[in-house]
Amino acid sequence: MNRALFISLDGPKGTGKTTLLEAVTAALRRDQQKVIRLCEKKSDPFRGETMALVNTLVRNPSRELELAVCRRLADSRAWITEHVLPRQPADSIILIDRWYPSDAAFRRIVPFAEILQLNCARNVRVPDLHVGVVTAAQVSWARAAARSRGLGSTLMHTLEEQVACTQAFERAVAAHGWVLCRNEGTVEEATQQVVSRIHEVLGVGSS
Repeated sequence: MNRALFISLDGPKGTGKTTLLEAVTAALRRDQQKVIRLCEKKSDPFRGETMALVNTLVRNPSRELELAVCRRLADSRAWITEHVLPRQPADSIILIDRWYPSDAAFRRIVPFAEILQLNCARNVRVPDLHVGVVTAAQVSWARAAARSRGLGSTLMHTLEEQVACTQAFERAVAAHGWVLCRNEGTVEEATQQVVSRIHEVLGVGSS
């Protein structure tokens, strides 16, 4: 590879992305792959200011404010594209927890096609593989309720909102041809789904 393979795992809250990321990382490293784990929010130097705007949006929802959030997030991803991703070893696999596909789940007013254009216009790097991690909304809601920190969401507060969020994301996965990973069974099953697709991209096992 001339540059690191870039893979994003996105989806609604409570679908088990973090657990899946850990399992996929372990599986790839057993295959002697060099894996770099990144998290969009932890790589974003402007996250504090953006979240302050998000909190304002929660109190006073409007298209203008939501679009401002989308622009800030796209600017941050452009910064990560320029300053963080190129520093990773060219022979590595970058797994990132959230990238612009996640906006399909969490933005409510601005259409995702418009969000996608914002990112493209800023030359935000397109992942080599988009993985959309989903479960039935009732499953992710129950999982979140069982965690000590709960859903941990600024935007999702009711099951109805979680249902709408999940449906919006599944529509985006279908529309854009991302890989859909249903994470309702065992972690091992979901891990195998993702690792198999990564191997396909790498050409592992192909003749």
